[in-house]
Amino acid sequence: MPSSVGKSAAASGPGPLGDLPEWNLADLYPGMESAELRRDMALAAERAVAFEQKWKGTLAAEAARGADGKLGQAVAEFEGLEELIGRIASYAGLVYAGNTADPKRAKLYGDVQEKMTDASAHLLFFGLELNLVEDALIDAALAADEGLAHYRPWVLDLRMDKPYQLEDRVEQLFHEKSVTGRGAWNRLFDETMTALRFTVDGEELTLEPTLNMLQDADGSMRRKASEALAKTFAANLRTFSLITNTLAKDKEISDRWRGFKDIADSRHLANRVERDVVDALAAAVREAYPRLSHRYYAMKARWLGMETLNHWDRNAPLPETPQATIGWDEARNTVLAAYHRFSPDMADIARTFFDRNWIDAPVRPGKAPGAFAHPTVPSAHPYVMLNYMGKPRDVMTLAHELGHGVHQVLAGGQGALMASTPLTLAETASVFGEMLTFRSLLDRSTDRRERKAMLAQKVEDMINTVVRQIAFYEFERKVHTERKNGELTSDRLGQFWLEVQKESLGPAIELRPGYETFWAYIPHFIHSPFYVYAYAFGDCLVNSLYAVYRNAEKGFQDKYFDMLRAGGTKHHRELLAPFGLDASDPAFWSKGLSVISGLIDELEGLE
Repeated sequence: MPSSVGKSAAASGPGPLGDLPEWNLADLYPGMESAELRRDMALAAERAVAFEQKWKGTLAAEAARGADGKLGQAVAEFEGLEELIGRIASYAGLVYAGNTADPKRAKLYGDVQEKMTDASAHLLFFGLELNLVEDALIDAALAADEGLAHYRPWVLDLRMDKPYQLEDRVEQLFHEKSVTGRGAWNRLFDETMTALRFTVDGEELTLEPTLNMLQDADGSMRRKASEALAKTFAANLRTFSLITNTLAKDKEISDRWRGFKDIADSRHLANRVERDVVDALAAAVREAYPRLSHRYYAMKARWLGMETLNHWDRNAPLPETPQATIGWDEARNTVLAAYHRFSPDMADIARTFFDRNWIDAPVRPGKAPGAFAHPTVPSAHPYVMLNYMGKPRDVMTLAHELGHGVHQVLAGGQGALMASTPLTLAETASVFGEMLTFRSLLDRSTDRRERKAMLAQKVEDMINTVVRQIAFYEFERKVHTERKNGELTSDRLGQFWLEVQKESLGPAIELRPGYETFWAYIPHFIHSPFYVYAYAFGDCLVNSLYAVYRNAEKGFQDKYFDMLRAGGTKHHRELLAPFGLDASDPAFWSKGLSVISGLIDELEGLE
């Protein structure tokens, strides 16, 4: 294994996809055993202890001193430590994602988790103690202390957690036990999932290639892939059910101690979005199921010459869909051209990811499934992970993750404490990047059959992003609600899964035996409970935002970049106001959903 854990852009060698890049993590650390990594791990532990000794028990007094106080200095030092710990943790996480089956990487990841948890335990007091300072003192300090005033958005945001924070020693216990609690169960899920193998026609495959076969033009191959997935998931259901039950109970304990009323309130707080806004979103999407997913899948069944679709046919390509493999260079050029059409500056930022090996694209045994953009820390840069296989959806995934990457680069100027964006807004730039790429391709298309295939694929992607994610949210609500009454069996989990899938997909989709196990592989249920509604939030928001862009004469790009640069410094109301949008208005969601409905109308017109 190379010590730098990253190869050149041509490392994967030529093939039908071209030269797929593998990321170079040396911008974080030269290697897993590097002196720089060992130095920073020791430094993080040492500086965290010193920070606690210097500032613990002094924050109220520093706030009371106003302009003469050093509260701003304390926050700046805290931010520096968060940056250092974040760099170390990001490196270990990316190394591990590259091959979760490698014992050396798994050990590094585990060791870093433990050591950084120990270090950050000495920083835990800071936010807790800052929240105990009286409001009047904080307000006065923010007005008088210029250094503290810089961090105003972070301080005010932090104080939103105040009603739910516990006594210091309880918070420390929760924090330290996270390594052997939630963190350990998350790791068990990841390592179990990447170790699974699925046998299709005698060939053993990992998860990503098997899921990819559900988009195969050959219906028999889709069926075989689905049956292989179901067989392996079923063989491992005891493990996945135990993980799900344990983490749901762990969350219930934490929520109960903190005083959250609803099972999703902690996620809403983390997202800085009101419960009624999310409830309105979920209700609007559920109400729209018949005119979105139900209507579309009935059309698709007719196109494929079937009365109903099997669940493995849901993402089947239309006969009009080009089956040629899309090489990496073509994917790169497609996305960059779409970004450039919107803004040359946006394309320049995205191009940097390709030029400097900030992307890891090939499918490899042991590599984490899916795709993500990791912001790392502002002093470095984001990294993008893909499992690129040359499908049209892979191009859209590239556009999606690069949207995240551009957002993370622009927000990095806010610093380690304020760059992070709530999940509901974190999906804005990614979905907008997809929309730009789709519209660019659609505008270039003059062939009716090709246009139909492109529109259908976009509708399916939007259904997956909006309808499917709200169905996932409803599944989680059922699981976490019933978990309060005791453990859920695998059969009960499967029953909940089938209920929400049947409701959301509609009568044109037949859920065949085996599909009741497919809840088991969704990582968001494990890593970030109730994360999923952020996708629907982001898609509906972008639909409305894109409509503003199409009708804007000028100035949209500047306002859009200002929104991305804001990072986590503004509430969604502040960010959307310049565009004349308000997510708390129930009509907002109907407007976003009408865009999907309009595309289905266009498809009906092409029949």
